[in-house]
Amino acid sequence: MDIQTKARARCHWLPDLDAAASPRYQALVDRLAADIAAGTLAPGERLPPQRLLADALKVTVGTITRAYREAERRGLVEAKVGSGTRVRSLASDAPVFHHLSHAPDGSVDLSLNVPIPHPMRVQQLSGVLERLAHRPGAIDAVLAYQPEQGSQASREALAGWLTGQGMPMTADELILTSGGQHADYLALQALVQPGEAVASAALTFPGMIAAARQLGLKHVAVPMDAEGILPEALERLCLQQKIRLLYLMPEHNNPTGARMGETRRKAIVEVARRHDLLLLEDGVQFVTAERRGTPFYRLAPERSLYIFSVSKLLAGGLRLGALRAPANLMARLTASLRAQYWAVPELMASAAIEWLASTDAKTLIDWQWQEVAARQQLLAERLNGHQISAHPCGFHAWLTLPEPWRAVDVVARAAERGVTVIGADPFCVGSQPAPQAIRICVTPPAERAQLDDGLTRLAALLDEEPRRVSPLV
Repeated sequence: MDIQTKARARCHWLPDLDAAASPRYQALVDRLAADIAAGTLAPGERLPPQRLLADALKVTVGTITRAYREAERRGLVEAKVGSGTRVRSLASDAPVFHHLSHAPDGSVDLSLNVPIPHPMRVQQLSGVLERLAHRPGAIDAVLAYQPEQGSQASREALAGWLTGQGMPMTADELILTSGGQHADYLALQALVQPGEAVASAALTFPGMIAAARQLGLKHVAVPMDAEGILPEALERLCLQQKIRLLYLMPEHNNPTGARMGETRRKAIVEVARRHDLLLLEDGVQFVTAERRGTPFYRLAPERSLYIFSVSKLLAGGLRLGALRAPANLMARLTASLRAQYWAVPELMASAAIEWLASTDAKTLIDWQWQEVAARQQLLAERLNGHQISAHPCGFHAWLTLPEPWRAVDVVARAAERGVTVIGADPFCVGSQPAPQAIRICVTPPAERAQLDDGLTRLAALLDEEPRRVSPLV
């Protein structure tokens, strides 16, 4: 039996290219698209390995490689190191990272970036709502329809608070959104067209990965270092393909904690201007003014958007965020918002912004900054000797695992010991392999002693010899 016959016997998908008039690689992509549309190839189904399919079709491996790359560019398939090339799942069926903890009762939850629990939150919000209820005209105002950007009063109040935090902006630059995730989705939906791509650091916020996938956009991974996105790598990618928008977390990347210096920020702006990139800066994980670099909307105001949210400062359940945008993009953003949502409910906006601007909130936020710093110090002490990346204001830290530990093993073994952490997979963009690392969040436990207990258990685990286990399902 010759090589072709053996290969054909092993291939579960064999496109007929004999009558193709177009180049072989293009004909292969067209056949792939047709079979996906017809249901012959199901979402998630693995395509034959490149060498095997090349032998079966009597073409070069380069032809198959080019076809698979073109199919990935068109959004038909997705490649992942270690699992091959698979038919891309429908957005609704694609796995996404859930931002609600699945930690079992009794486990020390170190899995989520959430504000530190404190009775002050309930007490302060109750006071805000009571004041609104008794303020003349306040209830009438929240019952009325609002403009797409949000009410003028709420936007002016939020712009004033941000300006006081060293982030000067005006009400006209702001669109109120239903949280930071909504701002991510709105920007992609309104500003990125089919055939264009979005780019981000190779390790990034899972919500952005999910939004790009839901909208059917190609998401390009940009190599990174200890300061985040590498400008020279971004430049190379822009020369190779049309990238419309770059998503950034310059203050501290989620999950790695990488922080961009001023020189790096300016270099990225230069690339963005050369290639007409929009810059979407995620500032949801807000940091204090003295630790903050220059925001991109100050460096390149004509092409930069900035996302703010009260989720990490006050409470995630409030679902209030804001998107700062230049005037030339405002009409497209508000038209998209009107079509999908109309406007953020004014009751939520007025309550959250009044709370944010109050002296009570300042007390709460100042306490949280101090507590986060103390918890980061505790993490550094308990995991002393391990490779950790973290920001002093960060709710999380990134632990690169020592050899021969693997992330899946640590996550599983930690769960056995009553500690819930997350591996690197949900943060990976595209097809690159996940690094052997885990994200540790210091904020979910209500008491510092609970965090200490969880970190102590985790440190003890890392001091042991690993034993390979199957991932939890």
